[in-house]
Parts: sequence; C-alpha cells; structure tokens
Amino acid sequence: MAAGAPRVFVSHLSGVPVFDPHGDQVGRVRDLVAMLRVGGKPPRLLGMVVEVVSRRRIFVPMTRVTGVESGQVITTGVVNMRRFEQRPTERLVLGEFLDRRVRLTETDEEVTVLDVAIQQLPARRDWEIDKFFVRKGRGGALRRKGETLTVEWSAISGFSLEEHGQGAESLVATFERLRPTDVANAMHHLTPKRRAEVAAALDDDRLADVLEELPGDDQVEILGKLEEDRAADVLEAMDPDDAADLLSELPEADKERLLALMRPDDAADVRRLLSYEERTAGGLMTTEPIILRPDATVADALARVRQQDLSPALAAQVYVCRSPDETPTGKYLGTVHFQRLLRDPPFTLVSSIVDSDLVPLTPDTPLPAVTSYLAAYNMVSVPVVDESGSLLGAVTVDDVLDHLLPEDWRETDFQGEEETTGGS
Repeated sequence: MAAGAPRVFVSHLSGVPVFDPHGDQVGRVRDLVAMLRVGGKPPRLLGMVVEVVSRRRIFVPMTRVTGVESGQVITTGVVNMRRFEQRPTERLVLGEFLDRRVRLTETDEEVTVLDVAIQQLPARRDWEIDKFFVRKGRGGALRRKGETLTVEWSAISGFSLEEHGQGAESLVATFERLRPTDVANAMHHLTPKRRAEVAAALDDDRLADVLEELPGDDQVEILGKLEEDRAADVLEAMDPDDAADLLSELPEADKERLLALMRPDDAADVRRLLSYEERTAGGLMTTEPIILRPDATVADALARVRQQDLSPALAAQVYVCRSPDETPTGKYLGTVHFQRLLRDPPFTLVSSIVDSDLVPLTPDTPLPAVTSYLAAYNMVSVPVVDESGSLLGAVTVDDVLDHLLPEDWRETDFQGEEETTGGS
C-alpha cells in the first residue's frame, strides 16, 4: 500500500482469501500477529496467520504482503509452509485484542475494543497498528449502549496486562460466516483463557457444533469451565454419539452429575451409547437417523432429508421401521437410499421401495468389520439393529473415520507434517 492509503480494520480481514501474484489462492487469513513495543510506540504488525488448504496454519510476514485490497490479500507468492507457532513476545490481534477492556489515558475511562485499524508506514513494507475503534463503558460489539469513538494507540492503556474476564463478542462476530470446523480450528489456537471466553459468548447450539469438531482435550477443558446447567444444555444440543464420547472422558462422578441435569430423553440416548464398547457399532452409532413408518411417502422422506441440520451422511438414506419411530424402534424393515427417492413419484410408499437385502449390523460388531461393511457395499451409513429386530441407530462414515485416524488428527494438517515455526 502506498503512503496515504486508507487504514484497514482487522475485522474485515478475518477469513478473506490470500492470493499469490498469479491469482492462485494460498489460503485464508485467520489472524494477525503483532508485537508490543517500548516507549509508547504503536505495536508493530509482524505478519498474518494464514490457513492453507490442508488446514495447516502458516505465518506470512508482512514483508511478503504486496496488497491488502477489498476482500483479498496479495502476497509475493514465496511463503514458508512450516506451521505457525506463537512466540511469547507476540500477540494475536483478533484473538487477544478484540473485546479487551482498556482505559483512555486522558480520562481514565474504561472502554472496550471493538476493532483495530492497521496501516502501512510510508516508503516501507513495515505495518503497525494505527487506531482502535472502542466503545465507552463495559460491553462488547453486541451491546448498543455507549458512545463509540476511534482513538490513537497513545490514547489508551492496558494492553500490557493480562485481563481477566475479557469479553468475546467482537471476536465471535468474526466467526459468524465460518463453518463449525473452522471455528474449532481457530479456538484450538487460542489461549485457554480466550477459549473459555469465546465458549461463554457462543450460543448453546453453535458451541455444541464447535465442540464436536475440537480435539478431546479441548472439549473437556471447555466443558469443565462452563456452569453445570449450561454444560448440560450444550451436551443436549450435541449429537448423542458425540456427547457420549465427550462424557466418557470425564470422571465418573462428573459424568453422572451432568447426565442427571440433562433432559431424561436425551440422557437416556447418551446412557445407551455409553453402555457399548467404544470401538463397536453400538459405540460408534448415532441414535438420531431419519426414521419413517411404512405408510410414509417419498414426499415425506424428501421433506425429512431436506432438514438443514442433518449431516450429508445421515441425509443419504432413510430407515423404514414399524412404530415406535424413535430408537429403539419397532421392527426394522429396510433402507431407502436418497437416489431411489429421487427416482420414484412423490406419492410412492417408502415401504414399497425399501432395500432389505443388506443385513444390518449388531451393536457389538467391531470397528474393523464396520469399516469393511461400508467399503464393501459403498455405503456412507449403515443401520444397527438389536436381536429383537429393533433399529438402535446408524453408524456414519465420518464417525468411522474419526476412530481410524490418529487421535491428534484434528491438530495436524492433511499432509501429516509436524514442523513448527515462530512468527517473526
């Protein structure tokens, strides 16, 4: 950017694509790295944390950034693909500056940081934090009361101290358009303090979706910092199999206390899953597949498949069972695949087009046999039926992959490389 170019507010950079000079996308901006300086000088911007296609987070120095245009960042194309690792002297602008409560030096009035502006220094490639957009009083981006103003770095104090009880509304606002797996990846790279603050700011359904994508240690840490009533609400919002996996990591007393706080129906599903061995069909299954009675039509099935909160794997087929149509069901009759639903008229009864040739799994089927079944029949989901013929649930391919991949797969990129590097 040339001298005199307009400042850029960092909230507008969250998630924007990063391109090389040829127009090929390198990745997306996930944060910016700054270093505090002595003598009252504004923090120097060291670079950007960029998430590349493999989900690896790398560091791109600002000296490699040739343009920050509307909705995109342009680099020289020469980047170090080693993993970014934050150094003690570095600060993450989105993760640590937004929502921080600081004070105006002139009046000692408390303000909350809503956004941060950066600007390139004249005739150099150096960047620094230029201004802060703040709101007077205690409250983040979602609070509408209080005067807002833009101030210089020199006009505020309080960044050199670790703040307790920092809000997270502004940071959460930058996550709105991200998928749960991307929010989970961002939270994993925050400090435990900031993870707890972000978790407190997310609503129950959003936090449940994000928890399902986090490594087990992060899940346990976050759940342990929630009030018990809220922890139970979040567990209810999670898929039962994911809630069971998380609860299985807790001490027995904590697990029972949270189950007692959950709604009885939700707790019953989770307790049933906890009764099975972890690496079996019963331990892997979800208890909430799409279940229809024999007198349901293709139109009914398609309406259920269209539900937005269903995963693609669960939406790929419906299971036809006699009443009751919640697990454990009445007699399991068969499966109708999504493609078959598209080929038949809407008024067709699902009982007339079921696939009853494939033998369902029993809950004690071991993981290798479940994997072989999915591979042999090119399935993305398979029914689990008990000895009386009732449908207990369904195992989806994503749950199988979770147990086949290394335990730390969520913390590594798709290439499996382990190199790390600092930001500067």
